[in-house]
Amino acid sequence: MRISERFDSALLVLGCPEVPVQTTAVLYIAARLKREGIKVLIAGTPSARMLLKYADLDRHYIDEVMDLDMTIDGIVESGDNYPLCFVFIHNDAGISYAATMNSIMQSKVHPVIFGSSAEELSTQINFDCEKVVAVAAHNPKPLIKVIDEVIKWDV
Repeated sequence: MRISERFDSALLVLGCPEVPVQTTAVLYIAARLKREGIKVLIAGTPSARMLLKYADLDRHYIDEVMDLDMTIDGIVESGDNYPLCFVFIHNDAGISYAATMNSIMQSKVHPVIFGSSAEELSTQINFDCEKVVAVAAHNPKPLIKVIDEVIKWDV
């Protein structure tokens, strides 16, 4: 995927932040998107939102942080749409979120799959998409490397 396709906004979907690399990967993608002039919105569980709220206190990288369930309801009920969506996955619940986003939105959904079972989890995604997959739990470098291989940043 080339970011030069010019998206105006991106939704990053976060489940429970049990795996430490999730917050780093989210902030990395958010920073790269902001550099491209893309508005970054986060939809997450309460704990994922709190981690990001304090990690980006002055909102340098993240424009808006929203409740995950309310965001899904808003997409279904009022047709809200985000042209680009990254879903962060480290367990079966993340797979469900990715499938949900793929079915309710008219956008590019990119699963970002990490943790010790990343490769196995990636085989459970059965919709057309570009996956970011890395066995990474504590050290974010393998995941960041794959993010940069899959997403072709313009800047």
